[in-house]
Amino acid sequence: MRSLAGLAAIVAAASVYLYLLSTHLPPGPKQLQAASEGEDDGVEEYRLKFPSDLDELRQLAEMLKFYKREHHGYVLLLYCSAYLYKQSFAIPGSSFLNLLAGAIFGPWEGLMLACLLTTSGSTFCFLLSSAFGKQHVVKLFPQKVALLQKKCEENRSSLFFFLLFLRFFPMTPNWFLNITCPVLNIPMPIFFFSVFIGLIPYNFICVRTGTLLSEISSMDDIFSWGTLAQLLAIAVMALVPGALIKQYSKSHLKVDGLDSNGSGPSLTQQDRKRQ
Repeated sequence: MRSLAGLAAIVAAASVYLYLLSTHLPPGPKQLQAASEGEDDGVEEYRLKFPSDLDELRQLAEMLKFYKREHHGYVLLLYCSAYLYKQSFAIPGSSFLNLLAGAIFGPWEGLMLACLLTTSGSTFCFLLSSAFGKQHVVKLFPQKVALLQKKCEENRSSLFFFLLFLRFFPMTPNWFLNITCPVLNIPMPIFFFSVFIGLIPYNFICVRTGTLLSEISSMDDIFSWGTLAQLLAIAVMALVPGALIKQYSKSHLKVDGLDSNGSGPSLTQQDRKRQ
């Protein structure tokens, strides 16, 4: 109970910080102009929330780009805080934030941010699980933890490449790997670099897609040579690293028994009830 209370306190403090940060927006250009003219009506109010679909993502991207013109530091702090919040507490939805990085910061700054924040957030999740949740992870997912532990032991000599394989081919969700690795006694350096390198293709795809979504305003834009070239680059980035890791796994890794449909090792009825 003490561990759960400590984790709850950290989540509560982070939630309060993120709430205060997102509700105390600096005045945007339109708000400043309206205030200087003495007009209170028509001044647009902005409310921030995590996007749940592409329409909300577009609206949020436009609003943050609007703020970024005069408050780049604030937008950067807000984005980093929201990303770390999701990653640290294993909350699904980081793909939308990767898309948002491309839409707001562009392809290269967005990719750098996504890679750094993914790795940092996953490391925080690893540390939180190690400090507060190891026993609870084992109780909630005994079958999945046992299978992953067996596979880690079988691939102990090539542990880094085994973890890369799991990141390239998400046979078990990334958030589950983050909270389970402390239970599996994965060394921190191996975990850190496997996340950083293993998620580069995924981050690249999401960020480039977000950049394209922010640039496309009509169907004609989709079929332009520039857009098609970017889509080809995304496809290559997605396929080539995965093909290399898969080829390596055939001769060096033991991955038999892992589900290949992306849902991870199957859950027993007992596991489902505990969830």
